[in-house]
Amino acid sequence: MFLFAMAGLSNRFRIAGYDKPKFSLEAHGASMFEHSVVGFSKYFGAEDFLFVTLRCYDAGEFIRSRSKRIGIPPKRVRIVELDATTTGQAETVMLGLLHAGIRAEEPLTIFNIDTFRPGFSYPNDLDLSRIDGYLETFVGLGDHWSFVKPLADGDPERRVAEVAEKRRISPYCSSGLYHFRATELFLRAYGRIETRDPAELQGGERYVAPLYNYLIAEGYDIRFAPIERFEIIHCGTPVEYRTVLDLDTIATLRQMPPS
Repeated sequence: MFLFAMAGLSNRFRIAGYDKPKFSLEAHGASMFEHSVVGFSKYFGAEDFLFVTLRCYDAGEFIRSRSKRIGIPPKRVRIVELDATTTGQAETVMLGLLHAGIRAEEPLTIFNIDTFRPGFSYPNDLDLSRIDGYLETFVGLGDHWSFVKPLADGDPERRVAEVAEKRRISPYCSSGLYHFRATELFLRAYGRIETRDPAELQGGERYVAPLYNYLIAEGYDIRFAPIERFEIIHCGTPVEYRTVLDLDTIATLRQMPPS
């Protein structure tokens, strides 16, 4: 199952003068929602897609119509509407899973609604039935990412030793795609932070990426899957959104030099 967390308030966009939820903003003939979700079209007929949003957005019809427009069978679309904002993406995911009644053994892949990942496919060199989870990574600049530290340099198995939020422990930046072999593993890790003050956590809120550290400490097998920087397009800030708008097509952005 794919889960898209779209329950943020889009404060940076509101401050910049946008009066609609970020996921509904248009770019090159489609909404940000469509650009994000269509990247997973290979799995439209095989997996369910769960969208977790805020009730105040009244986004149910928008999600259903846009999902149908890009080709997701209606029976594969699930929606959870939360009554209030959360303390971070991890809490949004947790509440979405519980409200939707997702089975404990259901595989879980989490992604952002403000990031585009054209042509996504699960990595061919990872047996997802045998490992416990993986993070997708790229090599990038800056300290504003989640970072993945390999167990050893050049490890052909790409085992993860540590994940850090906003702390550059390696060159490997998370693309925002997180996979767990089973939903119960995500919930197990989330339980370790559920009662903690978010201010005490990495990044000051309940992020998904650092949850892998609890699984690693318990001996679970977590890997990382590298992609090229041009394979992912970020559109989560007004500046990034305007950059996308200024291009002739979305495909043009994929041809730009890595930043």
